[in-house]
Amino acid sequence: MEIRKPFASVTMGEEPFNFLRALCDGVIAGATAGVVVETVLYPIDTIKTRLQVAHGGSKIYWRGLYSGLAGNLAGVLPASAIFVGIYEPTKQKLLRVFPENLSAFAHLTAGAIGGAASSLIRVPTEVVKQRMQTGQFTTAPNAVRLIVAREGIRGLYAGYSSFLLRDLPFDAIQFCIYEQIRIGYKIAARRELNDPENAIIGAFAGAITGAITTPLDVMKTRLMVQGSANQYKGILNCAQTILREEGPAAFLKGIGPRMLWIGIGGSIFFGILERTKLLLSQRHFDLGQKS
Repeated sequence: MEIRKPFASVTMGEEPFNFLRALCDGVIAGATAGVVVETVLYPIDTIKTRLQVAHGGSKIYWRGLYSGLAGNLAGVLPASAIFVGIYEPTKQKLLRVFPENLSAFAHLTAGAIGGAASSLIRVPTEVVKQRMQTGQFTTAPNAVRLIVAREGIRGLYAGYSSFLLRDLPFDAIQFCIYEQIRIGYKIAARRELNDPENAIIGAFAGAITGAITTPLDVMKTRLMVQGSANQYKGILNCAQTILREEGPAAFLKGIGPRMLWIGIGGSIFFGILERTKLLLSQRHFDLGQKS
């Protein structure tokens, strides 16, 4: 009788694990994918942010949808590089530690560790981006200077706990769903996946994870854009205030643009990520053949 395994399994090759190579390849692939996705989908993210900070029936404005992009890219590039740079070698190491049928736990753990490491850059970047998206500042340098002057360094990390509450589960779940579907598909197809297949799986993983984490994203956005007003005194108070003043539906504000943005973003990100990793792998192979 065949024993069914609870998760997709993957057998690692016999090639020795090279941490430095996995780190460098992850940094290059992550930076490339992150910058392309952010540039293409920034207007949708801006609309999502403005929807989430709108109270009651207040209107949102449609101008300046690329407001803050340049400054945001300055943070997205290193953040994406750090995330994938940490995720890839951690994943590969854990896949050699966990039993073959528990590969999902390796992906979950690696995603959470990568997210925690990159959060030190991602949070200030997100704070500056969202305040520019909501019209509080016109340039990234000006935003950083005034936030620090008014709120101190802690102002750049406004909503840090809610960011971790949203992004650590998001990173872990999204990459786990993507990797597990990809492994299962490869086993069923008995071949490597092509770029469109990687993109479709990435879109599905992104959209599902984005929908699940929308309530956390709403709270994170409210905490980050409040500035020195201190309307909310933490995650719990933010949740209670939103529920009391706006009702449960407010926790799903922006879910449409968020699913669209992250779904398309997941498609582009994972498609470019896998293609860049493949190109780097082929380059290593070619260099090895010449030496």
